[in-house]
Amino acid sequence: MMNRRKFIRTGVLGLAGLSVLQPGVANVNFSLPMNMLVDRVKLGKTGLTVSRIAMGTGTTGYNKASNQTRLGMDGFVKLAHHAYERGIRFYDMADGYGSMPFVGKAVKTLPRENVTLLTKMWTHEDGSDKIEPVSANIDRYRKELGSDYIDILLMHCMMEGNWAETRKHYMDGFSKAKQDGLVKAVGVSCHNIDALAEAAVNPWVDVIMARINPFGAVMDGTPEEIKKILATAKANGKGVIGMKIFGEGRHVADDEREQSIRFALTEGNIHCMTLGLESVAQMDDAIERVMRNTNL
Repeated sequence: MMNRRKFIRTGVLGLAGLSVLQPGVANVNFSLPMNMLVDRVKLGKTGLTVSRIAMGTGTTGYNKASNQTRLGMDGFVKLAHHAYERGIRFYDMADGYGSMPFVGKAVKTLPRENVTLLTKMWTHEDGSDKIEPVSANIDRYRKELGSDYIDILLMHCMMEGNWAETRKHYMDGFSKAKQDGLVKAVGVSCHNIDALAEAAVNPWVDVIMARINPFGAVMDGTPEEIKKILATAKANGKGVIGMKIFGEGRHVADDEREQSIRFALTEGNIHCMTLGLESVAQMDDAIERVMRNTNL
């Protein structure tokens, strides 16, 4: 079984379920058939239509950096443009990853109406603006992205079930931005089962980002528990984005990747998924697997 470090180093490529595990494969451009493009799906009742895969930009993300930004600006832009060419028109960011300026540079030459930009704001339990006011943060985000508006803005990493009380200050700021047309949809990313259960029924929430995989790795409950909550969220019209599809890199052997993608698409109760891909080869592998399993 291959560990995550080796997966990242080699940039595994899977075509028709096969893996090529050779040094340097991450630097090779593999071509999939042009009809092997990521499709688009409606994101709940948000009114947004997004690519089924979002390009995640927060692998080992902390302190304003991530494995994606550590590729350097040129490397990041090349990967982001490859994503676009393969139909991935959805970019998942966070202030804590430092990825917004990178995505901003990557999408500068792309039609804005063709891409979906999602970012996340760190919040504090006491409801305070520890660094910048909510409105100032949103203005900075838009400047870093080079965009007048943000498609989806989430409160980052909810780890308790009473976030609607402790984060009301932020929620009001997000709602004001939505009212002003600066943000199209708002919501939360969850790292706790109580936080997730609250998000599934809270009318303020348009979009939920939730951890889901068949192994229960780095999740907030068992796969069955999370599936049930996400079914409730979907029934309530929430847009549901799956994350940690490979258990934060703990399950990346060929058969595990296949199992994870199939589970997410057929059982996970999600509309789409974000994948923290770090090479062209990893991206092509994921696209092939997702599109092959989409209509099962």
